[in-house]
Amino acid sequence: MVEKLGFATVLAEDGEAALRLTEGDLSDLRAIVLDLVMPGLDGMEVMRRWRRQGIRVPVIVQTASSAVETAVAAMRTGAFDFVVKPVSPERLAEALNGALKVEALERKRVRRVRNISLDSIETKSPVMQKTLNLARKAAASDIPVLIEGESGVGKELIARAIHRAGRRSRKPFVTVNCGAIPENMVESILFGHEKGAFPGATERHVGKFVEADGGTLFLDDIADLPANVQVKLLRSVQEGEVEPIGAKCPVKVDIRLISATNQDLMEEVLRGRFREDLFYRLNVFPIHVPPLRERKEDIPIIVRNLIERFAETLPSSVTGITPAALQLLSAYDWPGNVRELENAIFRAIVLSERSVLSVHEFPQIQAQAEGPIPTEEPGTPEVDQAVNPQPPASPRPQNFIAVLNEEGHVRTLQELEHELIRIAIDHYGAQMSEVARRLGIGRSTLYRKLKELGINVAERAVGEDA
Repeated sequence: MVEKLGFATVLAEDGEAALRLTEGDLSDLRAIVLDLVMPGLDGMEVMRRWRRQGIRVPVIVQTASSAVETAVAAMRTGAFDFVVKPVSPERLAEALNGALKVEALERKRVRRVRNISLDSIETKSPVMQKTLNLARKAAASDIPVLIEGESGVGKELIARAIHRAGRRSRKPFVTVNCGAIPENMVESILFGHEKGAFPGATERHVGKFVEADGGTLFLDDIADLPANVQVKLLRSVQEGEVEPIGAKCPVKVDIRLISATNQDLMEEVLRGRFREDLFYRLNVFPIHVPPLRERKEDIPIIVRNLIERFAETLPSSVTGITPAALQLLSAYDWPGNVRELENAIFRAIVLSERSVLSVHEFPQIQAQAEGPIPTEEPGTPEVDQAVNPQPPASPRPQNFIAVLNEEGHVRTLQELEHELIRIAIDHYGAQMSEVARRLGIGRSTLYRKLKELGINVAERAVGEDA
């Protein structure tokens, strides 16, 4: 089905094979369709390992279950979209096209992050202001920095901003995800090796320390370094030189070292998993990046910036967000932090058929929200002025269905039926009994049409009555 949609495919028969496939060059891998139920490693565990390895290729998970809990769990683990088997070609095409947009946007995000500065990071949060002030002080010297914080808070962004604000800004900024490197390759990747130093070493490799010479070396997930590499890293930091595998003499390097971790490094020291002497060498200037739940006053700012950024790259008319939707996003704790919020906004924009995002574009957040779900009150201005100060003139009414397509021809009955059902689901808050009654059909007929039209029940029917 994927090949008929015009894409080339690479197949993996199970979770282990998928992990082996993604160990190499991922430049040609644009999206992943992943089954949740597989022999051996299931889809959830495969996604967790990809996330630990820093793989950001968008994942579409598929399962035979239409339970909301399954969809929510998959989204929280890092999936971009969720389809129920047997999936229709139209629904799969929609998911793949959205995933490809995510992948293209991720490449642009990487380029944007590389140009980030401390002054360009907006915040109204006192705790985040403290973090930025510490980062500015750190940038004024070459002191070793340890950035602490949960996954998705933006530790690499802070590290890059420190580099750009310092005297080494015109020199390389080299990143190493210590948790994503196979244990037997860590030493070679960090310190380099000579040709013939070990079986398979067919060429000389200089290593990340030498690549970063004169600039900044950023070691992410530093707690995942093997014990033998910790010893060699300590020596390199102390002596300012590295010893490539198989080399006859050490190589001098001049780097600024920034490390990051989402774990409690002192706790790792007490448990004997991290060297105490290395900890004190790295933890000279600690900076804590707060989780999003501790700076919720920044959520409107982040949402506004995301909508503006996505507007530059997506063929979408979305220009704002309703107050109720913003209230919903602000009430959620965001365990995946800014990265999870970014994915949620992107997915909502891809799925939205209106000029503003409403609570209905965030079913996975509704499913996890505590307390009553904010509603769109009649008479409330459609656009949240704090997010979109200049709403577009004459926005298309929410319940508008175009009879003619862009070429001036009458649309098919299937297209109109598809749009009418989606509007009904949104209008009646995904209460499927009410949707069926208002459409004048039975619930079994409604669910059959949802399947035929490729409308994801797990994604839309969050508020289904028992």
